Amino acid sequence: MEEEGAVGFLPAMADWLVWIVQSILMAFYNLGYAITHPSLWLDWSNKEAIMRVVYYGGSTEFFFVCLTTFLVIFLVGLWSNRFLWSVVVGLELFANSVGRLFAWAGLLMVLQQVIIVFMQRIFTRPDIVFGFGIPLQFDISWYAEELKLYNAMVVALCLTYTFVQGGHVRVDLVYSAVSHRAKRVIDMFGSLFFMIPMAVLIWMYSWYFLWRSLIVPKPSASDQLDRLLMKSRALRWNVETIGFSPNGFNAYFLFKILMVALVGMIFIQAWAFFYRSFLEWKEGEESEGKYLDRDVLEEGEEPYDHAEF
Repeated sequence: MEEEGAVGFLPAMADWLVWIVQSILMAFYNLGYAITHPSLWLDWSNKEAIMRVVYYGGSTEFFFVCLTTFLVIFLVGLWSNRFLWSVVVGLELFANSVGRLFAWAGLLMVLQQVIIVFMQRIFTRPDIVFGFGIPLQFDISWYAEELKLYNAMVVALCLTYTFVQGGHVRVDLVYSAVSHRAKRVIDMFGSLFFMIPMAVLIWMYSWYFLWRSLIVPKPSASDQLDRLLMKSRALRWNVETIGFSPNGFNAYFLFKILMVALVGMIFIQAWAFFYRSFLEWKEGEESEGKYLDRDVLEEGEEPYDHAEF
Protein backbone atom coordinates (compact mmCIF):
# COMPACT_ATOMS: atom_id res chain seq x y z
CA MET A 1 0.00 0.00 0.00
CA GLU A 2 2.81 2.39 0.88
CA GLU A 3 4.59 1.64 -2.41
CA GLU A 4 1.37 2.26 -4.37
CA GLY A 5 0.90 5.57 -2.55
CA ALA A 6 4.47 6.61 -3.34
CA VAL A 7 4.06 5.63 -6.99
CA GLY A 8 0.86 7.68 -7.25
CA PHE A 9 2.42 10.65 -5.48
CA LEU A 10 5.35 11.03 -7.87
CA PRO A 11 3.28 11.51 -11.07
CA ALA A 12 1.03 13.96 -9.25
CA MET A 13 4.05 15.93 -8.11
CA ALA A 14 5.49 15.88 -11.64
CA ASP A 15 2.19 17.14 -13.08
CA TRP A 16 2.10 19.90 -10.46
CA LEU A 17 5.64 21.01 -11.33
CA VAL A 18 4.88 20.96 -15.05
CA TRP A 19 1.80 23.11 -14.44
CA ILE A 20 3.84 25.66 -12.46
CA VAL A 21 6.51 25.87 -15.17
CA GLN A 22 3.87 26.22 -17.90
CA SER A 23 2.07 28.92 -15.92
CA ILE A 24 5.29 30.87 -15.41
CA LEU A 25 6.10 30.67 -19.13
CA MET A 26 2.55 31.70 -20.05
CA ALA A 27 2.86 34.70 -17.70
CA PHE A 28 5.18 36.38 -20.21
CA TYR A 29 2.60 35.94 -22.96
CA ASN A 30 -0.32 37.03 -20.77
CA LEU A 31 1.47 40.17 -19.61
CA GLY A 32 2.56 41.06 -23.13
CA TYR A 33 -0.95 40.50 -24.47
CA ALA A 34 -2.49 42.68 -21.77
CA ILE A 35 -0.02 45.49 -22.48
CA THR A 36 -0.49 45.37 -26.24
CA HIS A 37 -4.30 45.11 -26.03
CA PRO A 38 -5.25 47.68 -23.36
CA SER A 39 -8.75 48.24 -24.78
CA LEU A 40 -9.74 44.73 -23.75
CA TRP A 41 -9.58 45.70 -20.07
CA LEU A 42 -9.21 49.51 -19.86
CA ASP A 43 -12.17 50.53 -22.04
CA TRP A 44 -14.84 50.48 -19.35
CA SER A 45 -17.48 51.71 -21.77
CA ASN A 46 -17.36 48.08 -22.87
CA LYS A 47 -19.02 45.88 -20.26
CA GLU A 48 -16.89 42.89 -21.22
CA ALA A 49 -13.76 44.88 -20.34
CA ILE A 50 -15.08 45.40 -16.81
CA MET A 51 -15.72 41.69 -16.42
CA ARG A 52 -12.21 40.90 -17.66
CA VAL A 53 -10.80 43.12 -14.93
CA VAL A 54 -13.00 41.38 -12.36
CA TYR A 55 -11.89 37.94 -13.53
CA TYR A 56 -8.17 38.52 -14.02
CA GLY A 57 -7.82 40.52 -10.78
CA GLY A 58 -8.44 37.34 -8.82
CA SER A 59 -7.16 34.75 -11.31
CA THR A 60 -4.25 32.33 -11.31
CA GLU A 61 -3.02 34.07 -14.46
CA PHE A 62 -2.60 37.34 -12.55
CA PHE A 63 -0.93 35.50 -9.67
CA PHE A 64 1.67 33.96 -11.97
CA VAL A 65 2.30 37.29 -13.69
CA CYS A 66 3.13 38.73 -10.24
CA LEU A 67 5.20 35.67 -9.30
CA THR A 68 7.13 35.75 -12.57
CA THR A 69 7.82 39.48 -12.20
CA PHE A 70 9.11 38.85 -8.67
CA LEU A 71 11.38 36.04 -9.89
CA VAL A 72 12.71 37.99 -12.89
CA ILE A 73 13.60 40.98 -10.70
CA PHE A 74 15.30 38.68 -8.21
CA LEU A 75 17.26 36.83 -10.90
CA VAL A 76 18.48 40.09 -12.40
CA GLY A 77 19.32 41.23 -8.87
CA LEU A 78 21.54 38.19 -8.39
CA TRP A 79 23.64 39.55 -11.21
CA SER A 80 23.45 43.25 -10.27
CA ASN A 81 23.17 44.47 -6.70
CA ARG A 82 22.76 48.04 -7.97
CA PHE A 83 19.65 47.08 -9.93
CA LEU A 84 18.08 45.31 -6.95
CA TRP A 85 18.91 48.21 -4.64
CA SER A 86 17.17 50.57 -7.09
CA VAL A 87 14.07 48.35 -6.98
CA VAL A 88 14.13 48.36 -3.17
CA VAL A 89 14.52 52.14 -3.04
CA GLY A 90 11.68 52.60 -5.54
CA LEU A 91 9.26 50.33 -3.70
CA GLU A 92 10.09 51.87 -0.32
CA LEU A 93 9.75 55.35 -1.84
CA PHE A 94 6.24 54.40 -2.97
CA ALA A 95 5.29 53.21 0.53
CA ASN A 96 6.78 56.28 2.19
CA SER A 97 5.21 58.74 -0.26
CA VAL A 98 1.71 57.30 0.04
CA GLY A 99 2.00 57.05 3.83
CA ARG A 100 3.30 60.58 4.31
CA LEU A 101 0.55 61.96 2.10
CA PHE A 102 -2.38 60.17 3.72
CA ALA A 103 -1.06 60.72 7.24
CA TRP A 104 -2.57 64.20 6.79
CA ALA A 105 -5.97 62.51 6.93
CA GLY A 106 -5.46 62.46 10.69
CA LEU A 107 -5.36 66.26 10.72
CA LEU A 108 -8.48 66.45 8.54
CA MET A 109 -10.24 64.13 10.95
CA VAL A 110 -9.43 66.40 13.90
CA LEU A 111 -10.47 69.59 12.05
CA GLN A 112 -13.74 68.06 10.90
CA GLN A 113 -14.51 66.88 14.43
CA VAL A 114 -13.94 70.42 15.73
CA ILE A 115 -16.30 71.80 13.06
CA ILE A 116 -18.95 69.24 14.01
CA VAL A 117 -18.76 70.23 17.67
CA PHE A 118 -19.01 73.94 16.83
CA MET A 119 -21.97 73.43 14.50
CA GLN A 120 -23.83 71.28 17.00
CA ARG A 121 -23.11 73.09 20.28
CA ILE A 122 -22.67 76.70 19.25
CA PHE A 123 -24.63 77.23 16.03
CA THR A 124 -27.16 74.39 16.73
CA ARG A 125 -27.26 73.49 13.05
CA PRO A 126 -28.57 70.09 11.89
CA ASP A 127 -26.35 70.07 8.78
CA ILE A 128 -23.05 71.37 7.38
CA VAL A 129 -22.65 73.00 3.97
CA PHE A 130 -19.30 73.09 2.14
CA GLY A 131 -18.50 74.69 -1.20
CA PHE A 132 -19.83 77.32 -3.62
CA GLY A 133 -22.44 77.15 -6.36
CA ILE A 134 -23.69 73.60 -5.84
CA PRO A 135 -22.51 73.02 -2.25
CA LEU A 136 -21.88 69.76 -0.48
CA GLN A 137 -24.66 69.57 2.09
CA PHE A 138 -25.20 66.65 4.43
CA ASP A 139 -26.59 66.06 7.86
CA ILE A 140 -24.12 66.38 10.74
CA SER A 141 -24.49 62.65 11.41
CA TRP A 142 -23.15 62.03 7.87
CA TYR A 143 -19.98 63.97 8.63
CA ALA A 144 -19.68 62.33 12.04
CA GLU A 145 -19.74 58.85 10.49
CA GLU A 146 -17.40 59.95 7.69
CA LEU A 147 -14.67 60.43 10.30
CA LYS A 148 -14.21 56.65 10.17
CA LEU A 149 -13.11 57.01 6.54
CA TYR A 150 -10.19 59.24 7.54
CA ASN A 151 -9.21 56.73 10.17
CA ALA A 152 -9.39 53.94 7.59
CA MET A 153 -7.16 55.94 5.24
CA VAL A 154 -4.51 56.29 7.93
CA VAL A 155 -4.66 52.57 8.77
CA ALA A 156 -4.79 51.23 5.21
CA LEU A 157 -2.49 53.61 3.36
CA CYS A 158 0.05 54.30 6.11
CA LEU A 159 0.60 50.69 7.14
CA THR A 160 3.50 49.95 4.80
CA TYR A 161 4.97 53.39 5.54
CA THR A 162 4.96 52.47 9.23
CA PHE A 163 6.61 49.16 8.34
CA VAL A 164 9.43 50.92 6.49
CA GLN A 165 9.84 53.33 9.39
CA GLY A 166 10.09 50.41 11.85
CA GLY A 167 7.02 51.52 13.77
CA HIS A 168 5.12 48.24 14.15
CA VAL A 169 5.05 46.23 17.37
CA ARG A 170 7.45 43.29 17.32
CA VAL A 171 7.44 40.23 19.54
CA ASP A 172 11.09 39.20 19.76
CA LEU A 173 11.98 35.78 21.14
CA VAL A 174 15.21 34.91 19.30
CA TYR A 175 15.71 37.64 16.69
CA SER A 176 17.89 40.02 18.72
CA ALA A 177 20.16 37.21 19.93
CA VAL A 178 21.18 35.84 16.51
CA SER A 179 23.78 37.09 14.05
CA HIS A 180 23.23 39.63 11.28
CA ARG A 181 22.98 37.00 8.54
CA ALA A 182 20.62 34.85 10.62
CA LYS A 183 18.35 37.88 11.05
CA ARG A 184 18.25 38.43 7.32
CA VAL A 185 17.38 34.76 6.73
CA ILE A 186 14.51 35.09 9.22
CA ASP A 187 13.34 38.23 7.42
CA MET A 188 13.43 36.53 4.02
CA PHE A 189 11.56 33.52 5.38
CA GLY A 190 8.94 35.75 6.96
CA SER A 191 8.32 37.75 3.80
CA LEU A 192 8.04 34.64 1.61
CA PHE A 193 6.01 32.38 3.90
CA PHE A 194 3.99 34.86 5.93
CA MET A 195 3.62 38.29 4.29
CA ILE A 196 3.10 37.21 0.68
CA PRO A 197 0.76 34.22 1.30
CA MET A 198 -1.28 36.28 3.77
CA ALA A 199 -1.58 39.12 1.25
CA VAL A 200 -2.63 36.73 -1.54
CA LEU A 201 -5.28 35.09 0.66
CA ILE A 202 -6.80 38.39 1.81
CA TRP A 203 -6.66 39.76 -1.75
CA MET A 204 -8.77 36.86 -3.02
CA TYR A 205 -11.50 37.63 -0.49
CA SER A 206 -11.35 41.44 -0.64
CA TRP A 207 -11.25 41.62 -4.46
CA TYR A 208 -14.60 39.92 -4.95
CA PHE A 209 -15.96 41.53 -1.78
CA LEU A 210 -15.32 44.89 -3.46
CA TRP A 211 -16.82 44.08 -6.84
CA ARG A 212 -19.94 42.47 -5.37
CA SER A 213 -20.75 45.89 -3.91
CA LEU A 214 -20.20 47.75 -7.18
CA ILE A 215 -21.89 45.83 -10.00
CA VAL A 216 -24.70 43.42 -10.76
CA PRO A 217 -24.92 40.56 -11.61
CA LYS A 218 -22.66 39.89 -8.64
CA PRO A 219 -19.46 38.07 -9.66
CA SER A 220 -18.25 34.98 -7.85
CA ALA A 221 -14.74 33.68 -7.30
CA SER A 222 -15.80 30.39 -8.89
CA ASP A 223 -16.96 32.04 -12.14
CA GLN A 224 -14.83 31.34 -15.19
CA LEU A 225 -14.08 34.04 -17.75
CA ASP A 226 -16.64 32.84 -20.29
CA ARG A 227 -19.38 32.88 -17.65
CA LEU A 228 -18.46 36.40 -16.55
CA LEU A 229 -18.47 37.56 -20.18
CA MET A 230 -22.00 36.16 -20.50
CA LYS A 231 -23.01 38.01 -17.33
CA SER A 232 -21.61 41.23 -18.81
CA ARG A 233 -24.67 41.44 -21.11
CA ALA A 234 -26.76 42.31 -18.06
CA LEU A 235 -24.03 44.25 -16.25
CA ARG A 236 -24.84 47.59 -14.68
CA TRP A 237 -23.29 49.66 -11.94
CA ASN A 238 -25.01 49.22 -8.60
CA VAL A 239 -22.77 50.97 -6.08
CA GLU A 240 -23.97 50.27 -2.54
CA THR A 241 -24.96 53.48 -0.75
CA ILE A 242 -26.57 52.02 2.35
CA GLY A 243 -25.69 53.78 5.62
CA PHE A 244 -25.99 52.58 9.18
CA SER A 245 -28.41 55.41 9.95
CA PRO A 246 -31.00 57.26 7.80
CA ASN A 247 -28.85 60.38 7.36
CA GLY A 248 -25.49 58.73 8.00
CA PHE A 249 -22.45 58.18 5.80
CA ASN A 250 -23.47 56.18 2.74
CA ALA A 251 -20.22 55.58 0.81
CA TYR A 252 -19.01 52.46 2.59
CA PHE A 253 -17.77 51.01 -0.70
CA LEU A 254 -14.77 53.32 -0.22
CA PHE A 255 -13.72 51.18 2.73
CA LYS A 256 -13.67 48.14 0.44
CA ILE A 257 -11.48 50.00 -2.05
CA LEU A 258 -9.13 50.88 0.80
CA MET A 259 -9.03 47.21 1.80
CA VAL A 260 -7.88 46.19 -1.68
CA ALA A 261 -5.30 49.01 -1.71
CA LEU A 262 -4.05 47.91 1.71
CA VAL A 263 -3.50 44.32 0.62
CA GLY A 264 -1.84 45.37 -2.63
CA MET A 265 0.60 47.62 -0.77
CA ILE A 266 1.41 44.84 1.71
CA PHE A 267 2.16 42.53 -1.22
CA ILE A 268 4.47 45.11 -2.81
CA GLN A 269 6.20 45.82 0.50
CA ALA A 270 6.79 42.09 1.01
CA TRP A 271 8.81 42.13 -2.22
CA ALA A 272 10.83 45.13 -1.05
CA PHE A 273 11.45 43.54 2.35
CA PHE A 274 12.63 40.27 0.80
CA TYR A 275 14.95 42.04 -1.65
CA ARG A 276 16.39 44.28 1.10
CA SER A 277 16.91 41.33 3.42
CA PHE A 278 18.66 39.37 0.67
CA LEU A 279 20.96 42.27 -0.19
CA GLU A 280 21.82 42.91 3.45
CA TRP A 281 22.52 39.19 3.86
CA LYS A 282 24.67 39.17 0.73
CA GLU A 283 26.64 42.36 1.41
CA GLY A 284 27.10 41.85 5.13
CA GLU A 285 26.53 43.84 8.27
CA GLU A 286 27.82 47.13 6.84
CA SER A 287 24.83 47.26 4.47
CA GLU A 288 22.22 47.20 7.24
CA GLY A 289 19.78 50.06 6.70
CA LYS A 290 21.45 51.03 3.41
CA TYR A 291 19.44 53.63 1.46
CA LEU A 292 16.68 53.33 4.07
CA ASP A 293 14.57 56.51 4.06
CA ARG A 294 13.39 57.00 7.61
CA ASP A 295 11.98 60.19 9.06
CA VAL A 296 14.49 62.35 10.93
CA LEU A 297 13.29 63.98 14.14
CA GLU A 298 13.96 67.62 14.72
CA GLU A 299 15.90 68.78 17.75
CA GLY A 300 13.72 68.72 20.86
CA GLU A 301 11.26 66.10 19.55
CA GLU A 302 10.73 62.90 21.44
CA PRO A 303 12.59 59.95 19.88
CA TYR A 304 10.27 57.40 18.30
CA ASP A 305 11.11 53.74 18.14
CA HIS A 306 9.02 50.67 17.46
CA ALA A 307 7.59 48.89 20.46
CA GLU A 308 9.32 45.62 21.12
CA PHE A 309 8.61 42.82 23.57
